[in-house]
Formats: sequence, C-alpha cells, structure tokens
Amino acid sequence: MTKKPGKLKFEVEEHESIDDCLARMSSEGYMPVRRMEEPIFQEVKEDGEVKVIPFGRRIVFEGKLLKDEQ
Repeated sequence: MTKKPGKLKFEVEEHESIDDCLARMSSEGYMPVRRMEEPIFQEVKEDGEVKVIPFGRRIVFEGKLLKDEQ
C-alpha cells in the first residue's frame, strides 16, 4: 500500500466552490490547516500604455493528513 504524503495542497478549481474543495480534501483524508490566497493580474493596453489590472484570485488550501489515515 502506498503511503499518502503528510501535507498536500489543494487548489480551488474554476468550476468549484470553496465548500466543494473542502469536501474533496475531506474525501481524500485531509483536513485544512492553512488557506493561501494570491491575486491574478492581467495586462491591458489602453491609450498606448500597458496597465496591470486585477483579474481574479487563486485560492489554495494546505491539508494535513488525518491521523487515522496513516
């Protein structure tokens, strides 16, 4: 049997909500211990200038393996 890693990162995908991601973590035997969020920017040309505007965000949860799964 292959041993699962003690910590694993789970990214909230485009098509799912945060609750869906947390449910996916739980079904794989992990519990969330940390939430990381970073902005996503897009470059847009306006009047000959390149402007950087916020476009979205990326949410990643760090999961810790539950004790009974080891």
